[in-house]
Amino acid sequence: MLMLWRRQRWWLTPTLLIAPAIILFFTVILLSAARSLWISLHDWDGMGPMTWVGFGNYAELYNDPQFYTSLKNNLIWLVMFMAAPPLGLAIALLVNQKIGGMRFLKSLFFIPLVLASVTVGVVFTWVYTPEFGLLALVFKAFGATAPAVLSDEHFVTVAIVIAALWPQITFCMVLYLAGLNNLSEELIGAGRVDGAKGWNMLWHIVLPQLTQVTFIAIAVTVVGALRSFDMVSVMTRGGPFGSSSVLAYQMFEQSIFSYRFGYGAAIASVLFVIMAIFIVWYLSRIIRTEERGG
Repeated sequence: MLMLWRRQRWWLTPTLLIAPAIILFFTVILLSAARSLWISLHDWDGMGPMTWVGFGNYAELYNDPQFYTSLKNNLIWLVMFMAAPPLGLAIALLVNQKIGGMRFLKSLFFIPLVLASVTVGVVFTWVYTPEFGLLALVFKAFGATAPAVLSDEHFVTVAIVIAALWPQITFCMVLYLAGLNNLSEELIGAGRVDGAKGWNMLWHIVLPQLTQVTFIAIAVTVVGALRSFDMVSVMTRGGPFGSSSVLAYQMFEQSIFSYRFGYGAAIASVLFVIMAIFIVWYLSRIIRTEERGG
């Protein structure tokens, strides 16, 4: 047995190390997704027997105005969240400079990353409070009255996304800081010899070495925008009148509060399909880019 292990350990060792993660992935992700898809084909209150309705939940979803409001808000999240990678890169370039006091400044930028999303939501709820919040103080300094952005259906989603951007930008900053610390000194030195500096150095020498980091930053940012839930739940609970709801929160609201687990599962399935399409497309882009690079 020992001899067999020694002969086969070149593949047995990595298999045994990877096996727990694979089992968890299939159990928690794939089986749960399949189960959710099955529930979406039924009318179910979460406790009693399930009633087969086929694509009835999806047909209702197609005619549900709240679904399109949630989908539109997810698109707003996605568009605004795309500011996180470039802003994270800009801050990373700033705090990566060897200037006195920069370590203290870097530690301040790390604060949003260690805070829970619930905490960030509560803090920004206070910021947006029109009576005594930070926004009210800024408007008061200019002799104006602060709007109640969390109560305005036209501005509420933008206000929530701005709050969520705070930790997301910090996360991208950390990714880019790791990438900047692994830049090739030889390439940078060669660029300086050729007279590259400033924007030319950044565009032609630094950014090409951060391609993989950028791929990760964009992927994590897009997934974060699509699965947005906690900030909406803490700050507005989808209000006012469902105007700030997103697909993940609508799924939660329909399942937990309305006891419509089949309808909630249909929303979850649509969200899963959207994310799966993006992931497949994005991975194919990465593979083609690497093949061209190779």
